[in-house]
Amino acid sequence: MLRKLLPIILALVGLGGGVGAGLFLRPAPSPEDAVAAEETAAAKDPQEGGQEYVKMNNQFVVPVVEKGRVAAMVVLSLSVEVAPGNTEAVYQREPKLRDVFLQVLFDHANVGGFSGSFTDGSNLISLRTSLKEAAGLILGTSVRDVLITDIARQDS
Repeated sequence: MLRKLLPIILALVGLGGGVGAGLFLRPAPSPEDAVAAEETAAAKDPQEGGQEYVKMNNQFVVPVVEKGRVAAMVVLSLSVEVAPGNTEAVYQREPKLRDVFLQVLFDHANVGGFSGSFTDGSNLISLRTSLKEAAGLILGTSVRDVLITDIARQDS
């Protein structure tokens, strides 16, 4: 009987030793891993992260007019950062929100915001600020920020 149990006991001891050694010798998590884990947890539970992100359904297309003709087209994708529980409010007011966003984007294009180095940091900061202010007029204090998730310019 001992002959039959001995291989099973040795296998269990070997398995236990291997698992123990694996846990003991595994490397400590790096600070980057800890930050990534926190960001993942915040994205899964908006209550803990304190914000929700609402992607606008369609892209925004803005003509860049120079000397009376369309010189380029700028295509943008936007997302709105709102306080938790306000996602549905963004979707309910989306037509009005798109209207004010387009007005801001057209004004930005008309003052030359999409000419030259239109992706310059200060240029994009002023655009984001204007978009956030416009969103605040429609959604109130629930708006935390407006994010430019994609931007491209196609010259004619």
